[in-house]
Amino acid sequence: MLEILRATPARIRQWMMPNIRAYLDNRQPVIWTLSLLIGLSVAIAAICFRLLIGVVQLYWLGDASEHVLTAARTTPWYMILSGPVIGGIVVGVMIARFLPSRRTGGVADVIEARAISGRRLSLREGIVSSLATAFSLGSGASAGREGPVIHLGATLASAVGERFSLPDWSRRTLLAAGVASAISASFNAPIAGVLFAHEVILGHYAMRAFVPIVIASTIGAIVSRGWFGEAAAFIVPDYQITSYFEFPAFALLGVVCAVVAVAFQFVLFAADYLARRTTIPLWALPIVGGFIVGTIGIAFPHVLGVGYETTDMALWGQLPLMLMLTLIVMKTLATAITLAARFGGGIFSPALYLGAMTGGAFGIIAASAFPDLASSPALYSILGMGAVAGAVLGAPISTTVIVFELTGGYALSIALLLTVAIAHGITQALHGHSYFHWQLEMRGLFVKDGAHRTVLRNVRVMDFMTLPADDAEPEYLDPEQEITPLKPTDTLEVALRAFDTGGHRRLPVVADGSDGRILGWAEQVAALRHFNRRLIAVSEEEHR
Repeated sequence: MLEILRATPARIRQWMMPNIRAYLDNRQPVIWTLSLLIGLSVAIAAICFRLLIGVVQLYWLGDASEHVLTAARTTPWYMILSGPVIGGIVVGVMIARFLPSRRTGGVADVIEARAISGRRLSLREGIVSSLATAFSLGSGASAGREGPVIHLGATLASAVGERFSLPDWSRRTLLAAGVASAISASFNAPIAGVLFAHEVILGHYAMRAFVPIVIASTIGAIVSRGWFGEAAAFIVPDYQITSYFEFPAFALLGVVCAVVAVAFQFVLFAADYLARRTTIPLWALPIVGGFIVGTIGIAFPHVLGVGYETTDMALWGQLPLMLMLTLIVMKTLATAITLAARFGGGIFSPALYLGAMTGGAFGIIAASAFPDLASSPALYSILGMGAVAGAVLGAPISTTVIVFELTGGYALSIALLLTVAIAHGITQALHGHSYFHWQLEMRGLFVKDGAHRTVLRNVRVMDFMTLPADDAEPEYLDPEQEITPLKPTDTLEVALRAFDTGGHRRLPVVADGSDGRILGWAEQVAALRHFNRRLIAVSEEEHR
């Protein structure tokens, strides 16, 4: 017995030391500390962003609060019209002169930075983008504030990761930590921030990334609650599920919300397509868009800005049926015009808005058809919020939790899960994309197809080709040999297909439009080795 007790400390050290060494080798203490600093800085930035939106509102509404509808009802029509137009002038100058991408940043840019190793988010462009978005939303542009805050948080996190020369996997973890803090600070929803960062940004739930993301999300919530208070974003009235026989109605609501979500996305991209084909100069595009949005706002001030006040009215059943049905159409058009005109903004708040209107209208119709079974309109509005937002974002789990934390409505968990799941499933069946993945595919990045597709389409021949020695004689293509050379910018997918089609083990690499001088050689074995190494790295990151 005594020998066992004496040997126990040695066994414990033998068991623990490899774990401790792995913990230190992965620089986890540094990453945890940086995640805390990132969470704090992103929360402060999110608060400043919201305050700046209110400051911009003062020049045309005379009110810095989120009660845009109440203020707009007492504002002269010419001020409603001039607000978005003047904002469009400022935004047009900013995107034309200070943003090389000629647009503001959003969630899709963050996913792209995570998916492509070496892709960095410029801190300067992130700050300019957030300023342009604050002017956009403060001037009445019909969009959301959460996507831009997520982009700003990821930009700050990217700058920190680059400064400390961290490996790629830890940079991606810090990127997700910045996103989690942004969600937590914007929505007062720390759990949803953690889930959104894993579900949408990282695309996996690795244990190594969990703690840093939780730390950042917690700090974001603490700072946000210290400034804005403990209250949820929406205060909902009392509600209850009247009968379990009502669940078929919840399922039907999920189908309706899927139709609204798909239609919303198609209108967004149709408007963007038309804006890209227009001959209007880039700097003037926000001015024209601001004029159209302002014109809509004169008749329907409910669509102006982020729209949280109108969403709250739908939750309380303060909007008639026909107005809610009309606002579904008008908000969709206003948001599509806003984003197509290059105003800054996201789609999360508009998706919540459309969901609240869809659910509220559905609830009124259900109550008139089955008065003894239908629950309160507030319940249907909450379910609609989660269903439309989850379908548009392609994030059913984190969206469900966001709605829980936004409304404090945990008692409706079963109904919300069912409605969100059906809306998400129907959307995938009809459309097959979330809004963010559709944006990325327009850029040639197919994230949803898996890591192997991302590697095949983003690795270039220059990443694995063999260069000649410095003192080697120059080599040139032999015109008599029927060999199609590769270019340094060709993708790994193109190279592997060329090896397979021609039965080659080795192909020359030449510059496009050159005199045939061979820059290097691409070998099939080297290409496959590089492909396998990248896939193994992805698998290790997702499971550690």
